[in-house]
Amino acid sequence: MTYRVLGLMALLALIAGVVLFSEPQRSPALATAVGRTAHDPGYSALNAQLVQTGPDGKPLYTLDAAQMREQPGNDTVMLDQVQMGFRDSSGGQWTARAQRGELGQETGVVQLEGDVHVVGTLPHSQQPAEISAEHLAFDTRAQVVTTRDPVTFNVAGHQLEGTGLVASLKDHRVQLESAVHGTFPP
Repeated sequence: MTYRVLGLMALLALIAGVVLFSEPQRSPALATAVGRTAHDPGYSALNAQLVQTGPDGKPLYTLDAAQMREQPGNDTVMLDQVQMGFRDSSGGQWTARAQRGELGQETGVVQLEGDVHVVGTLPHSQQPAEISAEHLAFDTRAQVVTTRDPVTFNVAGHQLEGTGLVASLKDHRVQLESAVHGTFPP
């Protein structure tokens, strides 16, 4: 009889052991992480294109970059080897290129930096134009290009240089801020 009781107790111990050891184990690191929000690392993409569309579904602007990296802590997207395409209010196509850039997701402002060139056609004259600077900002909502840096503005063989620029694509107006110099060959 004692052998039967001992056998039954051994069987119950074996069942209890199987139940205890087959239950998933929680590591201390996992236990402390429960209830906490994991850090959002953002995203990164190579050879990426970002297209911002308007209410009509047509593209307002496009951003192409060799690399895009989201900075989730400050709602910005960092861009390397950037090319941007956008249209003015007359429908004229403009392109901008730069070594680096930054897009404020909430502001809609694209900051371009490093050998920045903006090329397009002036409305009503159909003359090609180019803006060159080290830094430029493009407010995609107001359609205004600005810089406080030295800038060169070329149009139809004429070159103007100055410090600071405000170009309103909606109003078809370019204004050099200060220290303006130009050459107009005959």
